[in-house]
Amino acid sequence: MRIISGSHKGRILRPQGLPVRPTTDMAKESLFNILNNYIDFDEVRVLDLFAGTGNISMEFASRNARAVLSVDVNGRCIDYISKMTAEFKFNNLMAVRANVFAFLARPAGSYDVIFADPPYDMADREKVPALIFENKWLAEDGWFIMEHDKSLNFKDHPFFAEERRYGKIHFTFFRKKVEGDSENKD
Repeated sequence: MRIISGSHKGRILRPQGLPVRPTTDMAKESLFNILNNYIDFDEVRVLDLFAGTGNISMEFASRNARAVLSVDVNGRCIDYISKMTAEFKFNNLMAVRANVFAFLARPAGSYDVIFADPPYDMADREKVPALIFENKWLAEDGWFIMEHDKSLNFKDHPFFAEERRYGKIHFTFFRKKVEGDSENKD
């Protein structure tokens, strides 16, 4: 794994012994190429759920996101993200150990970009979009992206924007409908 762009472009991430399935560099590069068309990285607040290695969080931090919060239940993952945050001297990245479902149940703010990559075999992972929208975690004009496998389909979700596939990886993009916004589905 590597950081693709920004102040830490090319830096290698070598997590050892973590119970994770990191987003591949190819899929991550495609994701960020799409996001380049929609967001100004240095103005966004980002929430990375089921952060694992922090691969996605560090990509946002490297691109100078205003603030990035990584959430994962695994203490070793949080320790790794914290270690890399210190090593790379990211002052815009913070890691929190928490159960994502419990975390989302108590709203504490809104984010411009939310990325969620729950384990593909996790029970109730299909409920993540509802928790985000019902508890108002996503800011107006914000983007929520969920990584998942082919077993999930969100095309009927009221905030569905699009789905992209990269091999076995699916990214579903959700967006709040904003009055007069032509990028949203009617």
